[in-house]
Amino acid sequence: MATTITNTDDIIDLRDVIARFEEIEETEDEDELIERDEIKKLIDDCQGYGGDEQWRGDWYPVTLIRDSHFKDYAQELAEELDLIDNSAKWPSNCIDWEQAARELQMDYSSVEFGDVTYWYR
Repeated sequence: MATTITNTDDIIDLRDVIARFEEIEETEDEDELIERDEIKKLIDDCQGYGGDEQWRGDWYPVTLIRDSHFKDYAQELAEELDLIDNSAKWPSNCIDWEQAARELQMDYSSVEFGDVTYWYR
């Protein structure tokens, strides 16, 4: 059984969303119908905007980052790309991560999942 998809996660892998949709695509269960419709809308909203995942003839972004998590995501990305030395206290503790996240978001697009904004590239 694929993971249930909710808009409470900081990071959503669209491949999990697609797997869950395929699992409940033909459902008759009332609760699953609601979930299916919500995740189908998310998939449709991401359809054709590029990315690394191909499904049913279109391309999709793989990673969706919750708006409230984007600052932490920006910092983690900078560390992962070795743009800062995360073992050094200075200057890492002086960086305005709010501003860094806003500037990084300029390269991202947004999608709504329920009433929550997620960012993708």
